[in-house]
Amino acid sequence: MIPILLITPIAAALFSALARRTQQRAIEYAAVAAGAIELLVALAIAGTTLTGSVVFALPLFSVDALGAFALIFTTLVGFAAALHSVGYLRQEREKDIIGFRRIREYYTLFHLFFFAMFVAATTASPIIMWTAIEATTLATAFLISFYNKPSAIEAGWKHLIVNSVGLLLGFLGTLLFFNAAASAGDPHTFVTWDVLRVLSVSLDPALIKIAFIFCLVGYGTKVGLVPMHTWLPDAHSKAPAPISSLLSGVLLNMALIAVLRFRTITDSLVDPSFTQYLLIGFGLVSLIVAALIIFGQKNYKRMLAYSSIEHMGLMTIGFAVGGAATVAALFHMLYHALLKPILFFCAGNFFLKYSSTKTLKIGGALTLIPFSAIAFFAALLAVSGIPPSGIFFTKLSILSAGIDAFPFSMFLVMVALALILTGFLKSATSMLFSEPPQDLEKGEANGWTTVSIAFLGTLFIVLSIYVPLPLIALITNAAHLLQ
Repeated sequence: MIPILLITPIAAALFSALARRTQQRAIEYAAVAAGAIELLVALAIAGTTLTGSVVFALPLFSVDALGAFALIFTTLVGFAAALHSVGYLRQEREKDIIGFRRIREYYTLFHLFFFAMFVAATTASPIIMWTAIEATTLATAFLISFYNKPSAIEAGWKHLIVNSVGLLLGFLGTLLFFNAAASAGDPHTFVTWDVLRVLSVSLDPALIKIAFIFCLVGYGTKVGLVPMHTWLPDAHSKAPAPISSLLSGVLLNMALIAVLRFRTITDSLVDPSFTQYLLIGFGLVSLIVAALIIFGQKNYKRMLAYSSIEHMGLMTIGFAVGGAATVAALFHMLYHALLKPILFFCAGNFFLKYSSTKTLKIGGALTLIPFSAIAFFAALLAVSGIPPSGIFFTKLSILSAGIDAFPFSMFLVMVALALILTGFLKSATSMLFSEPPQDLEKGEANGWTTVSIAFLGTLFIVLSIYVPLPLIALITNAAHLLQ
């Protein structure tokens, strides 16, 4: 199954790259078909891991429950993004903003991004995981600068430089883990996650502490933790909406999973409070900074970008607290991966209608594009944790688990969450309920740009009300791997 998962995006990328000008629809349908195949294969792999078993295929590739969980949210978002990309790019081409060459480039890089994500989720090697996540930096840099405007090119270069420097630190941390493993065991053994776990009791504690700090800062740059977050708001605001959804719903989560895998090795050797305080510190600062900026933000795509920083900070705190909060943080990761693409898809529909990402230039959205406006407002409330949203229960669980050991930190989290909700409502009411411009026609761009929202929205609603037992088992098994 793993070979199919890896071959599918490569085949789709080659088809897109070699397609002729008359084959735009073929490229689009190939992307949707590839997304569907990848989703089905990911579900099959996840089903195999429910009993706690590991799926092996090819040298250095294996999928445990945590990897299967990552594949689930990656393929769900990928399928929805493929659907949305069809309608979004068709509208951009109709306006003569882009041509066929750009569309071909978009889909080629789109599939290569997912190939890298699948490698990161399925590899048993820390160094291959680092390579895959670094590869996404190159693919997304071109997608962020997709429109070739000066601000977009600047955002692309900023994304490339900041993340490359950050991941270089992560690479150094990974090498330090490898060096410690070589000193503790056979230096000729290729180091995998399992090898690190087996050798963990024999590793040098001081060296492992330094290595984890490098990995946290390095991969934390990709996660968007403050103060390494500087690339993220620009990248999210300048990239096409489907790409913004991938950055927020997939890439940030995958980088956080890398941090967590290194954390389990570190905690088995040194006092777990070492990593716990580091994660809570970075998570809390990220949450507070995001809250303060969201409250006064005038660009709705940047507002959503800072919301992603907020949620990554909250998840980091949940994983740091541990226990029941780890399960809650994994559920939060899934819910956020479903909701944030909805918000970016709606933001993309606003941009198609109004040709602006400025909040003050969006007026009367509820009148002009009612489906996107209602979905946007509902998703904002859900991502803020308004019940019965699944995120309400995950936030409540994280706060409940951490209130005894970290009362002041949990109090700051609650204040930040309240401030964020206020900022969301302030922006949304202006965008949705003000008077619409007279020169714009009523109606959504096309069906493709709404079906993607409906797909993820329906899934989120269902999972907020009823969580299937297999999903509970998968997340519980993944949580056990992190403790």
